[in-house]
Amino acid sequence: MTNLATTRRQFFTLAAGAAAAVTAAAPAGVFAQVTTSAKIVIIGAGAGGTALANRLVRRLNGAQITLIDPRVEHLYQPGLSLVAAGLKPASYVLSKTADWLPNGVSLIAEAAAAIDPEAKTVDTASGQKLPYDFLVVAPGLVLDHDAIEGFSLDMVGQNGIGALYAGPQYAAATWQAAKNFTETGGIGLFTRPETEMKCAGAPLKHTFLIDDIIRTAGNRGKAEFHYAAPQGSLFGVPIVAEKLRMLFGDRGISTAMKHTLKSIDAGAKRATFATPDGTAEMDYDYIHVIPPQRAPEVIRQSGLSWADKWADQGWVECDMATLQHLRYDTIWALGDVAGVPKGKTAASVKWQVPVVEDGLIAAIEGRAPTEVYNGYTSCPMITRVGRAMLIEFDYKNNLVPSFPGIIAPLEELWISWLMKEVALKATYNAMLRGRA
Repeated sequence: MTNLATTRRQFFTLAAGAAAAVTAAAPAGVFAQVTTSAKIVIIGAGAGGTALANRLVRRLNGAQITLIDPRVEHLYQPGLSLVAAGLKPASYVLSKTADWLPNGVSLIAEAAAAIDPEAKTVDTASGQKLPYDFLVVAPGLVLDHDAIEGFSLDMVGQNGIGALYAGPQYAAATWQAAKNFTETGGIGLFTRPETEMKCAGAPLKHTFLIDDIIRTAGNRGKAEFHYAAPQGSLFGVPIVAEKLRMLFGDRGISTAMKHTLKSIDAGAKRATFATPDGTAEMDYDYIHVIPPQRAPEVIRQSGLSWADKWADQGWVECDMATLQHLRYDTIWALGDVAGVPKGKTAASVKWQVPVVEDGLIAAIEGRAPTEVYNGYTSCPMITRVGRAMLIEFDYKNNLVPSFPGIIAPLEELWISWLMKEVALKATYNAMLRGRA
């Protein structure tokens, strides 16, 4: 018992130290304030918009900073996978949007209805027209549930249907459907969309967690697990994809690649997929639905989206290193909406915010920016309750571990689980305050 207790203390000490290191890894820094009368509008009070607003208030003297977002509640999205596995209550991911905002930032609690990049104005849903000198678009993305025929959010939690992405109430309802599956068994069907998506590891985490929970309940022998995805591999980073393939093999999780979910028949508990060979049907007792994901309509109608790639999804056309718009040099993209090859995670936002901050202030000062974003993306890949792999990578699919020699990225470790449990939310909160 002494050795076990000592080991646990060492792990908790390491996790706490790692949390502090992560928080300090991208410090806000100490800079002289820049005096300016610039009008800065930020669309979106999610992780990116809130963090940037906090940093700009400290950097700029005299700027008019306006944040546009109708959401009263701030959502800690990395926690949704824990809620959907019964490990956290829905309240774990909720806080008040206004509580994170500093003095000196004006919040307009409305949706952005139109952007005119030529006139440099943003219209709100009530008809306000806001002129800007500089604009940051960070509205997040939208879940296109209507793209799945036969599916609607009011189904979540019933008849074996889960959909954790839609928000805390749906993540909690997802757990009710998943919990019933872990108790009774049957066919579990886990899906992901064809489009780019936020936290591409979430479908895999949910699969692993439900598999582990049903094993703990002693019911794994009564269940089949199938993971159906439009892609040709389990993950975009080849070495990680191979590791996941091996873990799926070890745990008896079958895969149906090149399968795009098109519809569900809730009464018959049957899902229909598009495949290279035509349509395919798969029965289920529990299905986890993740719909296609796209930029908000205001972005797609504004002329800010890529025209030659991701055309159906509408991600903002921006430089992958600076996140500055390629045609409008007073506009930056931040977070999920940015049209870059990687980066739809909260950890990515943490590294994007200083880049946008530097670019914007460089524009005010009339100098060239110095900060660049290398595509850093982090995925604490939960593989069972109490174990995870801390996977970090960049645009080139290089593994870029923050703690080399301490946390092996492709090993299922308790310390990596603690990073998710102890470090991640603390780091996220520090980021919102502009201090990480």
